[in-house]
Amino acid sequence: MDDLDARLLVTMRANPRIGLTELARLLGVARGTVQARVEKLTARGVIEDFGPTVSPARSGYPILAFVWLQIAQGRLDEAVAALRAVPEILEVHGTSGQHDLLCRVVARTTDHLQQIIAHVLASPAIQRTDTTIALSTQIPHRIEPLLQAAVTDHP
Repeated sequence: MDDLDARLLVTMRANPRIGLTELARLLGVARGTVQARVEKLTARGVIEDFGPTVSPARSGYPILAFVWLQIAQGRLDEAVAALRAVPEILEVHGTSGQHDLLCRVVARTTDHLQQIIAHVLASPAIQRTDTTIALSTQIPHRIEPLLQAAVTDHP
């Protein structure tokens, strides 16, 4: 990713509804250049989507929890399949250390969260959970500082 790619992404993130022509004007390059760069970044998976960012909390799921899982030996695929079937599980990451997986989970209430965890534990592939409820978000998911660093790292 070069300086133009980084500036393009920063500008797109700051102006999510911007058109290619306006984007080209702001960056001082041809519209065709912007279109080619966007297509290249999309094909490489740098740009993952163009959809709206949806707030689970404002969509009726105000509880955010991080659930660590220990899975039965050799049953990772089975565990992941069981987790994929739970819509309130937004992300699952394989981890090193004491736990095998880390899940980002949302729920309507703490009782609902308890039901989700009980459902997860019903899978024989999942042996144990350790749950932490987020009380607040101090720094939300962000990418702009990383993109800004990429812009300033290249003269």
